[in-house]
Amino acid sequence: MLADNECWTAALARDRSFDGRFVSGVLSTGIYCRPSCPARHPKRENVRFFANGAAARAAGLRACLRCSPDDVSRDERAVLSAIAAIKAAEQPLALAALAEETGYSPAHFQRVFTRATGLSPSAYGRALMAERAAQALSAEGSVTDAIYAAGYSGPSRFYEANQGRLGMAPSAWAAGGKGVTINWASVETSLGMMLVAATDKGVCRLSFNEGREALEARFPMAELVEGRADFSALLAQVIDAVEAPGDFAHIPIDVKGTAFQEAVWRELRRIPKGETRTYAELAAAVGKPKAVRAAGSANGANHVSVLIPCHRVIRTGGGLGGYAWGLDIKRKLLEKEAK
Repeated sequence: MLADNECWTAALARDRSFDGRFVSGVLSTGIYCRPSCPARHPKRENVRFFANGAAARAAGLRACLRCSPDDVSRDERAVLSAIAAIKAAEQPLALAALAEETGYSPAHFQRVFTRATGLSPSAYGRALMAERAAQALSAEGSVTDAIYAAGYSGPSRFYEANQGRLGMAPSAWAAGGKGVTINWASVETSLGMMLVAATDKGVCRLSFNEGREALEARFPMAELVEGRADFSALLAQVIDAVEAPGDFAHIPIDVKGTAFQEAVWRELRRIPKGETRTYAELAAAVGKPKAVRAAGSANGANHVSVLIPCHRVIRTGGGLGGYAWGLDIKRKLLEKEAK
């Protein structure tokens, strides 16, 4: 159960991502609502928070007819059922088929699924297939075998679906970067020695106090080129982003993760400069409020520090939490952005 102040903040914002985590009981009217209920906000002194509808009913309250808070559990069951169907299917499933399976209209199910996962059913399916493809490319002897093992109908469908996403050819991914050129440089910054590496699609590594060996471990078959002239412009942009944190959305990145990791990374890039979020808020933002530990792990799996600002995530209560490159660097980054 969240703290009362967190519940009240979520209720005031009518934040749908908190639906199912608690209900708001209004003592003056005798009803309980989901956090996103569109009804006018009651006075704070008349509100009590409960873990679920059963607890609210035990206190003598009844469900709001406007927001139907008890339907949240039904939504959760529908989403879990759809995810299981998507994972079990050999081919992508149509929205209409998933909706029929769960008893919702297609439009309503699309909203329910997107609210719960942060992705539409079709986007979730594509991300799952891409994740399977990346895993299969590391295990299968043949690229074509890996593509079919991931559930694609053929190589053309794989390349079409993943154009610009993997950042390098599937065969190169399977071979540790074989045939790919990665430009890199180590530069001194106010935060210490910084490693920056990029493919022709964008920055694939930004870290501190690491050297060439980190790239060799990740891409053992890639051609690593240090300090090439045509890399200098991108490198200068990255240095500026670190020394004077601001709007760096224009800097291209080339990263790959699981569907959940990439959802977390997208939310990290949405946190405005000078602001922070807790790990719980980050989990809620991607539609997985109970996956706080998983959100923390995805946060730590970020390959391009600063550009994906994982330093903006702190513990509930204000503690800095963890940071791969040390809390001193995290503290300095936050201080820079606060100015």
